[in-house]
Amino acid sequence: METYIILTLFVVLILIVFSAFFSGSETALTAASRPRLTHLEAGGNKKATIVLQLLNLRERLIGSILLGNNLVNIFASSLATSLLISWTGDAGVVYATIIMTTVILIFAEVLPKTYALRHPTRSALRVAPILKFIVIILSPIVIGIEAIVGLALRVFGADKQAIARLVSPQEEIVSAIKLHAQEGGIVKDESDMLRGVFDLSERWVTDSMIHRKNMVMIDGNQNNQKIIEQVLNSQFTRIPIWFQEKENIIGVLHAKDLLREIANNTDNINDIDLKKIMLKPWFVPESTNLLEQMTAFRDKHQHFALVVDEYGVLMGLITLEDIIEEIVGPITDEYDIAKKGIRRSQDGSFLVDGAVSIRDLNRDLGWNLPHNEAVTIAGLVVHESRSIPEVGQIFNFFETRFEILKRNRNQITLLKVFPHEKNLNKTIHN
Repeated sequence: METYIILTLFVVLILIVFSAFFSGSETALTAASRPRLTHLEAGGNKKATIVLQLLNLRERLIGSILLGNNLVNIFASSLATSLLISWTGDAGVVYATIIMTTVILIFAEVLPKTYALRHPTRSALRVAPILKFIVIILSPIVIGIEAIVGLALRVFGADKQAIARLVSPQEEIVSAIKLHAQEGGIVKDESDMLRGVFDLSERWVTDSMIHRKNMVMIDGNQNNQKIIEQVLNSQFTRIPIWFQEKENIIGVLHAKDLLREIANNTDNINDIDLKKIMLKPWFVPESTNLLEQMTAFRDKHQHFALVVDEYGVLMGLITLEDIIEEIVGPITDEYDIAKKGIRRSQDGSFLVDGAVSIRDLNRDLGWNLPHNEAVTIAGLVVHESRSIPEVGQIFNFFETRFEILKRNRNQITLLKVFPHEKNLNKTIHN
């Protein structure tokens, strides 16, 4: 009798160990870092290869773990119940339920799962070889279960592929970046740059271009002396040249090419034929996204393009630097005039120039104002209010208050923005 009791207790103990193994394995493989595992696989780690193989068979893996875990838990509970009934009679069922629930919960669920969460990759590498063997053994049964589950899903109208398409790989990466930034795993500047890279494909050249009203252009009808003076007084190295009307851009003058010609014609600069040294203008449609344009800049070895609408009307210009700034933030050199356009007031509000982009505001202050329908903060107010606001008007959009302080004709030039409390907290922490 004693031998039977000892043997039963030993078997129950072994089964609980197996239950802990299955529970910990499930958590470890779910929480393990796939990029880290890929890196280890590239370094020749065979266990990492096994883990990635198992993760690629996610349904088969989960099915095997759940099947194995339920089998050992039920078997262990049955043995414990049988043993306690032989000791205490019918009350053994109650005792067995209480004892096994407590033991399984603490030692076979919470403890292994907690350890696996704290050391996911390490745990996944340790259990991978054993788990691979178990998956192979239980595959015939799991395949049958998968067939039944698939049939049930079709009956209820669930499409696994549609569910998988709900979140794209890009969205997953962006969400991971946001999560790591919130948890302190990535500093804010790095987070902004990483997210900026993924945003390029969703933003158009019109979002980052210099509007035509702010473009520096030179009248090609002037004599060389005046043109040279305007080029030298400009902070730009590439300047569009127009003829007869501003829409008629005949070329782009590079300051370096101009200086080279001046050096070769020191006697009379009016003898310089500017049309010969001007670069051919490159026009791109407004429907081009920033990723496409950056790739085009790289392929054509150019840094400057003019943006036109579908009718060929000049909209503005886009440079490689403008696109890079979408990733790294504003870039200024010794010739740039830095215009932040964001000033904090004593009451906690912010004085914001109307031309400040929503992305720059979100980037600098850690806010989350939408930038899909408008580029600038003034454009956002106009879009949401569906009007040209008057000075003194106050609007509440996206849990944020906007007060119009200055307006030049129909253009909002200065606003006072009162951030929502959650945005204010973000600003303080930033």
